[in-house]
Amino acid sequence: MDGIEIQRLAALAKNGDAEAFLSLAEAWKGSMYRTARTILGSDADCADALQETILKAYGAVGKLKNPAFFKTWLYRILINECNTIRRKQARISLPGVMPEPAKEDEDYRMVELKEALGRLKEPLRLAVALVDMEDMKIAEAARVLGVSEGALKMRLKRGRAQLCEWLEPPRKGESGYERAEY
Repeated sequence: MDGIEIQRLAALAKNGDAEAFLSLAEAWKGSMYRTARTILGSDADCADALQETILKAYGAVGKLKNPAFFKTWLYRILINECNTIRRKQARISLPGVMPEPAKEDEDYRMVELKEALGRLKEPLRLAVALVDMEDMKIAEAARVLGVSEGALKMRLKRGRAQLCEWLEPPRKGESGYERAEY
């Protein structure tokens, strides 16, 4: 979906066209799910976050100031909803809950990448997820996260560097490699 089509559908949605709103929500459903998964981890929590995001966005779409920023606006609602769910989980911790097992059809490197991404601090994790995994432009991701483009670029640099450090095997003579003493 190109920018002109997004603006057209967003303007229609703002004026009460439910089909236009649903078309936009459907177009980004997978991308929004992956972003929620980056923050929350659990499929059930992601589904809850997406459902609440769609409901809140639909109820407030008439207040959208600029249809050109519909996607940014929608992602901001999603991230806020994910953070709300995380705060609720922090208050209600369930002892003995096991993490979900990795699906057997996932490639080992993808599982390793997802685990490493999950270990990043949230500002770095969101920056890497939005730009590298969801293919958002720097300016758009910066608007979603409410930071300057320079701050986002720094988060990307730090996040990518940390991921490389965790994911690349150590080389001879570097930390993590045991040198044999003869």
